[in-house]
Amino acid sequence: MGYDSQICFTLDTVCPWYKRTKWDNSDERMEKFVTLMSTYGKGAGIDFDFYGTVANTLDAHRFISHYQEELGPKVADEIVNSLYAQYFTQRAHPSAPETLLKAADDAGIDHAKAKAFVDDEHDGLLETKMSIQEQASNGIDSVPYVIIEGKRRDFTLVGAKETGEYLKALESVAREAA
Repeated sequence: MGYDSQICFTLDTVCPWYKRTKWDNSDERMEKFVTLMSTYGKGAGIDFDFYGTVANTLDAHRFISHYQEELGPKVADEIVNSLYAQYFTQRAHPSAPETLLKAADDAGIDHAKAKAFVDDEHDGLLETKMSIQEQASNGIDSVPYVIIEGKRRDFTLVGAKETGEYLKALESVAREAA
């Protein structure tokens, strides 16, 4: 008899506040992070540029949430990929209307409909703020935040992890379920 495990992910969109919060505003710690991530990026064919505008990402969250609900997770993934590319390689403002509209275009969303949503700054705002508040009240302050439900215990992985760490947690769940 098998065991059906569930995996819960809390991911984020474009969150460029590393220097101010994660690294205690330390230039030295931030530079180490930039060097490490740039090395990882080059290995994956990504030329990171971490010196773009640091700004509030609430509108990006609102935008992604809206289209995930309306058009599904595949479209939301395309939006996120575009936002990441624009922010992390082209220094685009993470929530600027032009950034969001380019993401919509990249995801194949009707431009006029996307512009109407972006222009209505209240559409989906309350729901997005409530979702963010819920995650914060659950103690989630780093992403990704992954919970792999096991038969005997759950495994929680917080922050960027190597693939092997996810594999180890999944193998533990499989072993305990056997």
